[in-house]
Amino acid sequence: MNLKIRPVSASDRTALIKILENTPEFKPSEIIIAKEVLDSCLKDPVNSGYFFLVAEDNNKVAGYICYGPAPLTDGTWDIYWEAVAQGKRGLGIGSSLIKAAEKEIIKSGGRLLLVETSSTAAYAKTRQFYKRHGYSEIARVPDFYEPGDDKLILQKRLR
Repeated sequence: MNLKIRPVSASDRTALIKILENTPEFKPSEIIIAKEVLDSCLKDPVNSGYFFLVAEDNNKVAGYICYGPAPLTDGTWDIYWEAVAQGKRGLGIGSSLIKAAEKEIIKSGGRLLLVETSSTAAYAKTRQFYKRHGYSEIARVPDFYEPGDDKLILQKRLR
């Protein structure tokens, strides 16, 4: 594997959308929002409030992470999306992406990082991934997404 983490570019859009559409955990309505966020960043990267890092393996897009500062906070950031191409999962790409994002967030004065995710079985691997990277569950909103699907809020202190 020849992994490179870099900022997103407009030429990544098609590959990123393909990754989103091939990630079974994401519902069609979530993919629509993810596309809107990506397009917002590509259109105005300075003012969109979103940051994207792309993982490239052997010059092909293999995954990405999207994050941004939480409005009206002092140093709190959110991870909005992270996805790795189906055939590339389990190779450390997601770990490389989150470590790179955390490093960038710290450089920008970030002190606290939050992730919101689903409580369903489909997201069990996602929750374990974040726990392995030092995130802990700090809140649960029952039936948030739909009956039986709680919103979990995970947190990691960066400094």
